[in-house]
Amino acid sequence: MSSLTSGIGGGWFGGQNKTKTEVGSVNQDQLLAAAKTDTAGPAGVGIEVAHGCPRFQVWSRDGYVTIYEQGRIGDGLAVMHRGEITKTARECQIEPGRVTVKYGFSGRVLLGPKGKPGYVSLPLSVYVTDAKREKIANDKVKIDVDVSLDKPIGYFSIVRTVTFSIPEGSRPGEYEVYVGFDRNVPGAG
Repeated sequence: MSSLTSGIGGGWFGGQNKTKTEVGSVNQDQLLAAAKTDTAGPAGVGIEVAHGCPRFQVWSRDGYVTIYEQGRIGDGLAVMHRGEITKTARECQIEPGRVTVKYGFSGRVLLGPKGKPGYVSLPLSVYVTDAKREKIANDKVKIDVDVSLDKPIGYFSIVRTVTFSIPEGSRPGEYEVYVGFDRNVPGAG
């Protein structure tokens, strides 16, 4: 997912007089397949190479979340499940005064010793920051993953689009798009 293509013209989103910068292919099936591989390295390796496109990365420690039994946060024997973001990709369309970023991420949910089989729902936040690291756009996402005793690891992938305005004289590369698990859930540690 670290290939680089760029072109001027029709591009991914159509139209003319637009610049398309693409890193990898932001495709839900490909992200899901990538999440199922056990390759080493941090999420999003190689995504910074797209010239002029806002970076897309996992927000510091929010690339994972562990959910514990009530009142037992930090106890390894009380883990119900753990969510992890393992891969990211993005491509963008840059127009005068506006940037559209098609982003995707994938990962897995692991059943812990105290976890129960069934669907696990975990909330995530995606947001855009400007050059001063102030949030200018925000989106909430919820993943639902099925885990069982037979299959204690469930996989997920999400592909979405965010469009935001940029003031005249700003460079799209000064903006960043972040994703991370929402830790404001009961038992999160």
